[in-house]
Amino acid sequence: MTNFTINTVFGSAIVLIIVIFLLNIVKAYLSFAPWVPSFKRDLKRIFKLADLKSGEIFYDLGCGTGRVVAYAAANYQAKAIGLELVLPFYLICKIRQLFSGNKKLIIKYKNLFKENLTKADVIYIFGVPKTINGKLKEKFTKELKPGAKVISYAFKINDWTPVTVDKPGERDLPIFLYIR
Repeated sequence: MTNFTINTVFGSAIVLIIVIFLLNIVKAYLSFAPWVPSFKRDLKRIFKLADLKSGEIFYDLGCGTGRVVAYAAANYQAKAIGLELVLPFYLICKIRQLFSGNKKLIIKYKNLFKENLTKADVIYIFGVPKTINGKLKEKFTKELKPGAKVISYAFKINDWTPVTVDKPGERDLPIFLYIR
């Protein structure tokens, strides 16, 4: 092969990877939300509200690169399940899962609307208000068992009264805790 052919193949592969990545991000946005990671500094606030107990089932819906779900698995004796629809982020999560060696960390390449949430004890979401207050709220109403906790990062769930709103400072994002 000539250098021109190798460069053309390599360049085409890079373009294809970028296109696939962008299409996955669009797919995720249309389904739930664009990828915006939760701040690492807020993990303790999130899990203080979650009050996650040993043996409980924790879901991170649209887990991105897996920061929150991996934290749950590493710091609590709970089954931590992350659902991700963007293939590159899912692969990052699977690598994180592999290196953690934690059997309680489960990552699924799955649309969150196709997951049965009836056994969930705690659900964490960071989605856009339109989706949270539409299809997702309907899903929660149908599937969540009494006492299940929903933690929404940054955005409230309309017509639901939060048990707690954690917003310690003006520059902090609010974290809403709901109990069904």
